[in-house]
Order: sequence, then structure tokens, then C-alpha cells
Amino acid sequence: ESKAARAQEKEINIQWYIPSVAKPSNDTETKVLLLYAYNTNPVKVGDIAIFTTSVFSGHLWIPLARIISVRKKLSDLKEQVEILMQGSKNFSTSVPTSFLEQSETLKISPSNKPKMGLWHLDEKTEEFAKRCLSEVKALLTVGPALSSPLTEIPFDVTLQSITNLEDMFNLATGCIITEGNLLDWIISLLH
Repeated sequence: ESKAARAQEKEINIQWYIPSVAKPSNDTETKVLLLYAYNTNPVKVGDIAIFTTSVFSGHLWIPLARIISVRKKLSDLKEQVEILMQGSKNFSTSVPTSFLEQSETLKISPSNKPKMGLWHLDEKTEEFAKRCLSEVKALLTVGPALSSPLTEIPFDVTLQSITNLEDMFNLATGCIITEGNLLDWIISLLH
């Protein structure tokens, strides 16, 4: 059975359509069409009962300039996360174990270690992430009341989650995001 005929887990598929260069003279800015489809339960195309209650689709017209701006900011955020991850790796590999065991001021216990792929953001990076994600939220929500700035990050910031979000705004390829709280957040914005 092909991947196109089934989805074994919850996922969203994002594609972009860039209309022809010719546009009506009364339209002042170029817009791009975001096409999306997501499922909330595993589905098979042949199972119409589940398919009609678990699969949703839609579209949004989004100004091209805003998409390019958000993607650039997400790229910058991804770079900052990579730097933080590298710094964390360098610290843990450059400090001798005996020093860590003897240090009174620096104690690393299993509960304090970052989860695999999950890194502690510094204050500056966290604020930048909130601004970026607030812009993503503003692009994907229809009502002005829903596009208020974020006060907390709605998903675990991992290199993979930021890469997925950056890929989502890649006009050439689009993306598929599967499972996780990033997916749940995106669906909540589009729903």
C-alpha cells in the first residue's frame, strides 16, 4: 500500500502555489496560496467513514513578502539554536568528569540534563523565538483577536522542530510534519 493511500499517524502536509506573474492591477501585493491537509487519526483512503471525520484541508492567501521575512527569521532562529546546542556539547565534552563531581557550584544530575534534542534557550533566543512564532501565528490565523503575541513557546524547541517550521515556509518544497506538539500547534492555528 502506498504512502499516498494512507497515513499511519497524525500529520499535516503543506504545499504552496505561486500563481502566474500576471495579477489584477488593483492588487497591490503579490500573494501566495498555502494549501494544507491534515489528519487527526490514522487513515486509509478506502475507509470513507474515518476519512470524512479525520481529514481536513484548506487554504490561505498569504503575502509573499511576509513569507520570505518569516522564513528568514526562522532560519536565523535555527542558527541560534544550533549555536546553543554546539555550546552545550562543547561544555559537556570539555569539562573533565572529576571537575563536575567535585564542583560545589555546578551540579548536573540526570533530571537537570536536557532531553535528547531539547536544549535550554537563553533569554535572548527565547524572546527571539517568541517573536518569530508570533509572526507565524499571525500568518496562519484569520481573526485579529487570535493573532496576539505569544507569551510562551507552544512546543518543545528542538533543532528538528525549528527545521520543520522553516521547511513549512519553503515555497519550493513545502513539507510534511508528523506527530508532536509542533503539529498540534499548527493545526490549532488552522482549525
